[in-house]
Amino acid sequence: MRIGQGFDVHAFGEGDFLTLGGIKVPHNKGFIAHSDGDVLIHAICDALLGALALGDIGIHFPPSDAQWKDCDSGVFLKHCYQLIQTEGYQIGNIDCTLMAEMPKIKPHALVIRENLAGLLNIETNQISLKATTTEKLGFTGRKEGMAALVVCLMTPSS
Repeated sequence: MRIGQGFDVHAFGEGDFLTLGGIKVPHNKGFIAHSDGDVLIHAICDALLGALALGDIGIHFPPSDAQWKDCDSGVFLKHCYQLIQTEGYQIGNIDCTLMAEMPKIKPHALVIRENLAGLLNIETNQISLKATTTEKLGFTGRKEGMAALVVCLMTPSS
C-alpha cells in the first residue's frame, strides 16, 4: 500500500465562482491562479503523485508554462490517474478537507464527489469531502483564500 498527502492554497480575487473538484461553486470571489485555481484538485493531484513518489503538480504542470494558463484542473487529475495506472496501482480512497470561512461546501459536496469519482474512474464512496473553518484565524479566517488538505491510499492493481 502507498499513502500520499497533498496540500494547496489559493488566494481569492475577483470573480463570482470558485472551481472546486471541477464544479463551479457560486461565490462573491474567484481564485487567483495560473490555471483555474481548483485548490481541491491540485491537492488531490499532489497526494496521488506523492503516494507514488512522482513529484508534485508543479513538476508535471509548471505555472511558468503558458499552455497551462487558465487550464481546467481536470486535465491534471486525468494525467495523474493515467500515471497511477501506468505504475500498476489503484486508488483505495481519498480523504479531502477544505479550509475556508466561505462558501459553504455542504450543499455542493455530493456533486463535487461525484465529479471527482468520474474523473478518477472510482466510486463516489471512495472519496470523502469535509470542510472546516479556521475559527477566523489566519488568511482563511480573514476570508482571503482557501486551503485544501488531501490524503490518499493506493494499492497495487489486481
